[in-house]
Amino acid sequence: MFAQLGLEDYSAVHLQIIGAEDVYGPHARGKDLVREAVIWLGVHHKQKKALEIFAREIAPAGTGMAPGLTAVVGGRPRISPVLKPFFFLYPRKNVTIDIFMDGKHIEEFVDDHSFTVDEYISAVEPITPEVPKDLPSGPYTYRLEELAYTRSGDKGNIANIGVVARHPLYYPYLKRALSSQVVEEYFQHLLQKDQPDEQLVSRYELPGIYGLNFVLKNALGGGGIASLRSDPQGKAFGQMLLDLEITNVPDLKSLID
Repeated sequence: MFAQLGLEDYSAVHLQIIGAEDVYGPHARGKDLVREAVIWLGVHHKQKKALEIFAREIAPAGTGMAPGLTAVVGGRPRISPVLKPFFFLYPRKNVTIDIFMDGKHIEEFVDDHSFTVDEYISAVEPITPEVPKDLPSGPYTYRLEELAYTRSGDKGNIANIGVVARHPLYYPYLKRALSSQVVEEYFQHLLQKDQPDEQLVSRYELPGIYGLNFVLKNALGGGGIASLRSDPQGKAFGQMLLDLEITNVPDLKSLID
């Protein structure tokens, strides 16, 4: 059809089965038991006309495509532009800030450029406690959910996952188990690497709240409305990480009894 109309093929296609734990990748469970699911299908194209054809084809697909297909959830899809943020530095001195009150110009804000960066940003890296070398091991295994709370979100195409220990005594074990490499391997099916050896996950420690923050680059398929995924903001990443197993630890629950 596209060839007859002189149109290029789709520039991107994303197919996901919601209900079959597709987003979990290799960590999915019970795929063979799924009997009800929803097809999530999204496409990108340079020309709006091609997407209009795709939108029109949804209705006949809902009535005469695969056996067992029952309905089109949400009706005919809407076409929307792909918007991506581009960040850059711009000289502050070139920006004029005018302050208005009640429609009247009160003053022009003049920034004080007399300070230096060193006055506000320390060149000394913060010191965080190391994991004790004699931290006991044991035969127990816990899901991360039993030891920590999580929350996740996005910044463009970057996902953040915060992990906070349920008890301060759990924190050293979380630090030992949750390295940036472990988290990157866990989410490797969602990360888009430009180079095979590229490291996309960084870990930051927040010892004051017994927490860890993980930053995952190129993790959201473009992020926001540029992403074709069902979770373009990574809101489920924290919940997914809670299934990670912490192994070879002692009876941690007895530490707080």
